[in-house]
Amino acid sequence: MSEHTRRLFGKTLATLPVAAALPSLSQAQTPAPAPRSFPAGFKWGCATAAYQIEGAANEDGRGPSVWDVFSHTPGKTFHGETGDVADDSYHLYKEDVQLLKNLGAKVYRMSISWSRVFPDGIGKPNGKGLDYYKRVIDELKSNGIDPYVTLFHWDLPSSLPHGWQARDTCKAFGDYAGFIARELSDRVHHFFTTNEFVCFTDLSYKIGQFAPGLKLDATQVNQVRHHGILAHGMGVQAIRANARPGTQVGLAENATVFVPVIDEPRHVQAALKATRDGNAPFLTAVLEGKYTDAYLQREGSAAPKVESGDMQIIGSPLDFVGLNVYTPEYVQADNSPQGYKVLPRQASFPHMPSPWLFVGPEVIYWAVRNVSTLWKPKELYITENGCSADDVVTSEGRINDTDRVMYLRNHLTHLQRAASEGYPIKGYFLWSLLDNYEWADGYSKRFGIHYVDFKTQKRTPKLSADWYKATIAANAVA
Repeated sequence: MSEHTRRLFGKTLATLPVAAALPSLSQAQTPAPAPRSFPAGFKWGCATAAYQIEGAANEDGRGPSVWDVFSHTPGKTFHGETGDVADDSYHLYKEDVQLLKNLGAKVYRMSISWSRVFPDGIGKPNGKGLDYYKRVIDELKSNGIDPYVTLFHWDLPSSLPHGWQARDTCKAFGDYAGFIARELSDRVHHFFTTNEFVCFTDLSYKIGQFAPGLKLDATQVNQVRHHGILAHGMGVQAIRANARPGTQVGLAENATVFVPVIDEPRHVQAALKATRDGNAPFLTAVLEGKYTDAYLQREGSAAPKVESGDMQIIGSPLDFVGLNVYTPEYVQADNSPQGYKVLPRQASFPHMPSPWLFVGPEVIYWAVRNVSTLWKPKELYITENGCSADDVVTSEGRINDTDRVMYLRNHLTHLQRAASEGYPIKGYFLWSLLDNYEWADGYSKRFGIHYVDFKTQKRTPKLSADWYKATIAANAVA
């Protein structure tokens, strides 16, 4: 240090007492922040889907689904990969339940393969398929884990003529839902009817990316959409008619989430308008029991044909709403007739390895807030939230997925904000328990907090599993 510097300080550091030169420990410490905790009784768990994990595609009487047909069609999936084996959870379910137990999870969202229980979609049930789900559910319950069951997660029985183009498929789904409710509501107290309308309608019948891989015109697509939400409503009514008292029913929906560019009233109001408009064919219709005038006008002659009583069925009251939340759309208020503008993403916008998975963690707060403000559901669950990551196994056998931990920590911080503000968020299901068959992406994208070696079926907890276990134990963002 120069003499000039010493003069600037007024005295040399050599003359300062050590206590004066360095702050004491008590002076250096700042008050610990309040814990980012969740309400008492908040439910923590993981989610999976039957076709993505079960395998055993041709065992014990299971019939083919549209995904069996699609994945075996050349050129439809990454490297032609199928769900024939997947994670082999059909045989390894007890091991997977122990993974959940080790996390401290108290709830598990699983789906039932419709074609495992009804190989032809209708007709005589397959007892071996039903018994499998009873074994899985009993194993969960014996380990203190409550099953939340999704009845349809895209694996439509391929034997149903014309799939979701046919109105008869809605009735078939209602019959299936009623049967499952009768058989399993002694064990299961929460049912989701369907998962993500847009994925089994638009992506499957408009874009052709998902099974059955069709590219229909607007009129046909809108009718498929209508059948999707009608099937949901028929499922709700069938569950209520057949389940034991106290059974709750809802749906799991990946509603488009519109985030205000700035948290101030005019942009918040714009986000609400966009939420109602942008989800008009699906969640808006379900929660309002009608199509919006703007949606019908926009579709014009291609609008769905609605039979008497349809909208009443579609709007059947729900006990809870599940939201699958991944990525945001940003909106700002403007002077257009609709009152908002959706902003395009710039090329530099961050995303995970899945090119559609843009990272904006505030999305989970606004998903809860927008839906709560517009429709005031009794209860909300985050039924999916998670991300793909380029997981690498180290020489020590570890998977240090710090990017996934970052993603989850940031999202849960914003979810905790929603909980602290009193919105009716009751639980969170992380997607996913396991690396699995990621639909058209095959095994190229890993979403699990447990690494799966698909050759040996060995499961290995990732860093994110350790983090999630600590979060569950603390009931707070770790």
